[in-house]
Amino acid sequence: MDLLPAESPQILGKNKRRFRSLKLVNVSDDDVLSETPYGADYGRLSNGLTYYVRCNSKPRMRAALALAVKVGSVLEEEEERGVAHIVEHLAFSATKKYTNHDIVKFLESIGAEFGACQNAVTSADETIYELFVPVDKPELLSQSISVLAEFSSEVRVSADDLEKERGAVLEEYRGSRNANGRMQDAHWVLMMEGSKYAERSPIGLEKVIRTVSPEIVKRFYNKWYHLQNMALIAVGDFPDTQSVIELIKTHFEYKTPAVDPPLIPEFTVPSHEEPRFSSFVESEAAGSAVMISCKVPVDELKTVKDYRNLLAESMFFHALNQRFFKLSRKKDPPYFSCSAAADVLVRPTKAYIMTSSCKQNGTTEALESMLIEVARVRIHGFSDREISTARALLLSEIESAYLERDQMQSTNLRDEYIQHFLRNEPVVGVEYEAQLQKSLLPHISVSEVSKYSENFRTSSSCVIKTIEPQAAATVDDLRTVVSRVNSFEVGHISPWDDETIPEEIVSIEPNPGHVVQQFEYSDIGATELVLSNGMRVCYKCTDFFNDQILFTGFSYGGLSELQECEYFSCSMGPTIAGEIGVFGHRPSVLTDMLAGKRAEVGTSLGAYMRSFSGDCSPSDLETALQLVYQLFVTNLEPGEEDVKIVMQMAEESVRAQERDPYTAFANRVREINYGNSYFFSPIKIGDLRKVDPFKACEYFNNCFKDPSTFTVVIVGNIDPSIACPLILQYLGGIPRPPEPILNFKRDELKGLPFTFPSSVIREVVRSPMVEAQCSVQLCFPVELKNQNMMEDIHLTGLMSKLLETKILQVLRFKHGQIYSAGVSVFLGGNKPSRDGNIRGDISVNFSCDPEISSTLVSLALDEIQRLQEEGPSDDDVLAILEIEQRAHENGLQENYYWLDRILRSYQSRIYSDDVGASFKIQDEGRTRVRSTLTPITAQTAVQRIIPFPCKKQYTVVILMPQSSRFNKLKSFIGSRDAKILAGIAGSAVLALSLWRYSQRAKKS
Repeated sequence: MDLLPAESPQILGKNKRRFRSLKLVNVSDDDVLSETPYGADYGRLSNGLTYYVRCNSKPRMRAALALAVKVGSVLEEEEERGVAHIVEHLAFSATKKYTNHDIVKFLESIGAEFGACQNAVTSADETIYELFVPVDKPELLSQSISVLAEFSSEVRVSADDLEKERGAVLEEYRGSRNANGRMQDAHWVLMMEGSKYAERSPIGLEKVIRTVSPEIVKRFYNKWYHLQNMALIAVGDFPDTQSVIELIKTHFEYKTPAVDPPLIPEFTVPSHEEPRFSSFVESEAAGSAVMISCKVPVDELKTVKDYRNLLAESMFFHALNQRFFKLSRKKDPPYFSCSAAADVLVRPTKAYIMTSSCKQNGTTEALESMLIEVARVRIHGFSDREISTARALLLSEIESAYLERDQMQSTNLRDEYIQHFLRNEPVVGVEYEAQLQKSLLPHISVSEVSKYSENFRTSSSCVIKTIEPQAAATVDDLRTVVSRVNSFEVGHISPWDDETIPEEIVSIEPNPGHVVQQFEYSDIGATELVLSNGMRVCYKCTDFFNDQILFTGFSYGGLSELQECEYFSCSMGPTIAGEIGVFGHRPSVLTDMLAGKRAEVGTSLGAYMRSFSGDCSPSDLETALQLVYQLFVTNLEPGEEDVKIVMQMAEESVRAQERDPYTAFANRVREINYGNSYFFSPIKIGDLRKVDPFKACEYFNNCFKDPSTFTVVIVGNIDPSIACPLILQYLGGIPRPPEPILNFKRDELKGLPFTFPSSVIREVVRSPMVEAQCSVQLCFPVELKNQNMMEDIHLTGLMSKLLETKILQVLRFKHGQIYSAGVSVFLGGNKPSRDGNIRGDISVNFSCDPEISSTLVSLALDEIQRLQEEGPSDDDVLAILEIEQRAHENGLQENYYWLDRILRSYQSRIYSDDVGASFKIQDEGRTRVRSTLTPITAQTAVQRIIPFPCKKQYTVVILMPQSSRFNKLKSFIGSRDAKILAGIAGSAVLALSLWRYSQRAKKS
């Protein structure tokens, strides 16, 4: 069964045809993959430093840099537990050349915002420092490499430096002690039992963080930080690689290598034949879950045979996960969701992992189903169709990568070279990988794929763990399930029964519409079509990514129009509809129908709009538009089983939120700031039981029924000669109903009822907690005048960044009491009318030690008032302008950015049937704000946007533990930030396949 798309040459396009005509390679299993990393100038300095340099122009005038160090927490002695991570923090704090977080100030001054891209991560085996910097000025690259050179050998470890950074590290530690952190730690110890890794979590011990001396930190740094353990990686828009290598030599080559530095020791993780069991009770867990983890030694990837095995393993997980998905959609499913993956946990050990989320008291049923399914594969294997589906998925992925091989992001290429250095993973280049996969995939047999089920035998160093909010399953129950399934495997498990899959997404081709009007907007390079059914379609052709087209369609009129009696039913419409299948086919069937195609479409219902969005390959645009067509012509009717599954998941989700300490906190913040309207109120179990599924589906059907109310924006690698006929057929072919349905004028929409308090409100919310946590939300009302709206929206964004930068400087860099702070702007409660002012709020969020939360709130208020009274410095203003400009430059090279800007032009209050004019006015507003922003105008803006003085009108809500003072001191640990855990129960519980990343310290 060949699941590769069989499009005509006209639909395929030239890029797709290039992949289909890519020559196969004649290889044997014993052929060795190149050890030299493809595309990079790769070498080693005389002092032992390894370097990788590659020219890459995506994005333009940017460079992705990294210093990879083969030093992690596993190297720590008992009194050093947490020191590897502390060193990482100190690197950004003070070095020989930079003091008092001058590195952070330098990065912000060049628009390289401290955070996601200027980051450092510490794991058990390594520490990686990453920078993403502009290189449009010659000196910037040199200065950035100089920073990494400082990290390599010049980190300063004084008593003062250490004391300043302890608070931030402690707050990060507190953040690791939430429900997820406790569950991860317990599972980690169980997995690594008998190995040093079990006791070397990167975050370390609270006692060490509080009391470790500068001498111990310095000793660890001097002992292990040697150039022979490091690599400098530079990938970016360079004129040539040699000049970059010379810069590396300038900043590194003078450093003298240590005499006889200690070798990095190797640590093992013992295997075990008997499975280990754990029934973990976590009262704050997001739901019930089951984890099965089987450890194996890390595979070598040196030969073509190794690569073929890697492909077979990927096919195994694709096929197994597809089965799990189909089982979760059957009558009385054993779990809500289930997935399997493989991941390298630590340098010597890999794990095969299955994770499921299930109903309360359903862990043993879920465990049995998971074990039976892998046993079914061991006995009967996968079907030919399952293998063909998996093969098509892999070919689709490598095809997309091949088509965009010259448009890869520098950060992605940098990460490949990091893994080459740390793990000896080959970097052979996308083109050769595409040739290998085309050559190997068709010949990988069912038995090659199915054999990976052997790795899930419970005798293969297996760890089985259940997680429940209340104790239900015991360890003996788990042992009984394992014994029972092992006995089933001898002749009592039947083969998998494949579903019948329709051939076509659209059974009857629609009659094409025609273009009524066409407009060209040359300033933004966009074309607008008004179709015969009333739909408005705007498309912009770009060459940013060869294999990407993005689109969004929206219509005015959303949940704000509903009465309270119908709100809860109708708001459940998308969830119930998604379970049934909004595109005319059940989700478990549709996934098979889309095998080998890259086309996704999703829906959203907001307060004032309904929308659909999609992402597809240019060659699969027809499939994506067929899905949109199906969305409009499908009439959903709820089945009893569909509703039962959705309501079970929804109830588990509500219960999970009720267990989460942040729920009461988040609910109170909303109630204080927005009132007690049903729209802002949390959903309760009683609300769910009032949901009418027929009303929910009827409302959802009507939301996507009338094409004349929709505007669609399409951005990407579009060939109009191919795309326009498809647009006319599948968008223009959507039938317009005889009478308008949900046809709202934007100036007549019903606004959400919310009014910010007129005075100061300070409140403490106490919530039961396993371990003490504290989170703060400080909010100010915002009201932007309609006449200055364009400038003020841009100005508000810049001022929020200014506030975030200054509060972080005070609370973290000066006082050392928080890990991170966020400032966010909410203006989404306003209806998109042309009249009236824009109201909303600016909120400051951080977590901290409960004992000093009120003090930190006062410090934050003092800093905001200082900005209002004295204004920011010239450097502050230049930094936020540079950060905004660099983000804008990066965005101009991204389809997502253009899609968002064009959508905002249509949805803007100033839009009046001319998207080009709306776009221009917004752009001019941004330019005016940037050109006039000075310390004085910024001061005025902070006075105008936030109440002046700020201490006269605000709300602050502080989450505190509901416990005695003794227990509060005993559990001196907390949470990183006020994230409200919502969604399907258990979906966020312990995704062990992400263990390496969740264990890392996310920011310096």
